[in-house]
Amino acid sequence: MEVLQKDLDGVVLLKPNVFKDERGYFFESFNSNEFKKKLNLDIDFIQDNESLSKFGTLRGFHFQKLPHSQSKLVRVTKGKVQDVVIDLRPNSKYFGKHKSYILSEENKHQLFIPKEFAHAFLVLSESAIFSYKVDYPYMPNYDSGLIWDDPDINVKWELSRDTIASSSKDLILPNFKNYKKGD
Repeated sequence: MEVLQKDLDGVVLLKPNVFKDERGYFFESFNSNEFKKKLNLDIDFIQDNESLSKFGTLRGFHFQKLPHSQSKLVRVTKGKVQDVVIDLRPNSKYFGKHKSYILSEENKHQLFIPKEFAHAFLVLSESAIFSYKVDYPYMPNYDSGLIWDDPDINVKWELSRDTIASSSKDLILPNFKNYKKGD
């Protein structure tokens, strides 16, 4: 596993070592010891999740509020997505800043997203299978989010607004101005 870049004081883009030959390829998609060593973290992922989404689907921005915040390790096993994170840590110099990444079955990149970050992804291929690990269980009473098209965050989405499809739940999420630090 190679660390490709570190952003926003905690988000890490990773590239696994992929071994290819005429038969196909092989790679370790996750090795707990190597992950902890490369990122200098003591983290235990407790659950794997997966979603299938069609072209233009935007899921997010989602996060769990403190004290039940989740760290995530995300990747795309089929297709291609634009993955975006927003720093919501109240004392961070990057509070309210975002970063965008392209994750795909071709590049096999993985993204580590620490606690207290909002997360969204937009499907750029015909469909995408999105997989992620979390280090804390889902707690419905702490589920939260931000609206995906907030002009104060100003994400440059890879698709036009009229192409993007979001859930009715995601369409009523608050904007960043209405988000309270530490909420």
